[in-house]
Amino acid sequence: MVLALHAELAGHPANPACFTQRIDVTPARSATGGLTLGYAVRGRISQLRIPTPHAPASAATLWRHTCCEIFIGTASDPSYREFNFSPSGQWASYDFFDYRQRAPAAPHCPPPQIQVSCMEDLLQLDVMLAPEALPPADALHIALAVVLEADDGSLGYWALAHPAGPADFHQRGGFMLNLGPAGFHS
Repeated sequence: MVLALHAELAGHPANPACFTQRIDVTPARSATGGLTLGYAVRGRISQLRIPTPHAPASAATLWRHTCCEIFIGTASDPSYREFNFSPSGQWASYDFFDYRQRAPAAPHCPPPQIQVSCMEDLLQLDVMLAPEALPPADALHIALAVVLEADDGSLGYWALAHPAGPADFHQRGGFMLNLGPAGFHS
């Protein structure tokens, strides 16, 4: 059993050559039963479009720009929840009934707490999800992902695993981490 873990995300094979960043994520179960996520993007941060800071609020289409993502489901149900976290401080949350079948309303859960720091060679997003933000289940299956936007507007995609074909974080083959009440396990 592992209470926290360190995961290096893999770039999608079709990412443009301009992306040379390394992306690590450290997810952990919080003492209150929530989830903490530390996304670290290392490399030439100046070559990326980083959204400017905004007041923390829910926002749509964050995945069209630099953002960090998590997908959370269970083994026994095709439904899942998606969160997007922008370096701007904005976020989005979505519920899906099944693969890419989005529920009409956003989930009712507390907003994430997001802290961002940006240096020449590191973009760090630290996120805290309250226990009420997680789907109600003892065992969760999780996919971690990041979208980066280069200064020329091209997009690159990173995930724990990339199923065959175009980048698609919604495919259940990417839900590679298992989280139980005590933490992560394989």
